[in-house]
This record gives sequence, structure tokens and C-alpha cells, in this order.
Amino acid sequence: MKLADTVNGMTSADYKERFIAEYQQLIIRYRGLKNMLNKWDSGAELGFVPTCPRSTYDMQIKAMTDYMAVLEARAVMEDIDLDTSASLCEYN
Repeated sequence: MKLADTVNGMTSADYKERFIAEYQQLIIRYRGLKNMLNKWDSGAELGFVPTCPRSTYDMQIKAMTDYMAVLEARAVMEDIDLDTSASLCEYN
């Protein structure tokens, strides 16, 4: 899935569809950052020179992880069916 695939959900009148799209976007962005950090750690070519220190990216991935947990908890409380097979557990 790509960010463009979430456009309809983000513009939906149904808040549950917007919620799911928000979660999907977060997962997509998390995967991208996690992949970049894994490449950085392994010494692989990044294709760019990071302008921020690694600690900044570490704070960002932590915030994204926390945000995923909040959205997953809210989804349970609000009876929103997320595809949690793509959740954080798969990436740690």
C-alpha cells in the first residue's frame, strides 16, 4: 500500500474510514522510516545524507510507535476494525 491509496479514506465523510486511513498512513510512514534506519545501521547506501542526528530519528520512530499504540487502543474502544496484521508487532 502507498500513501496515494489512502486518499479516498482520508476524504471520506465517515470518521471510521478517515481513522483507518490515518492509521494506514502512519504504518506506511513508519515502515519507510524504519527501513531507512535499518539501512543506516547496516551501513547500506541511503541515497541521501541525513541532515538530522540519529537521535532525532530515534525520537521520531518512538513517537510514531506511541501514536500507533494510541490509535490501536482507540480502535478497540470505538469498534473500528483495523488490519493490525500490519501493525507495529511486525516491525520490531
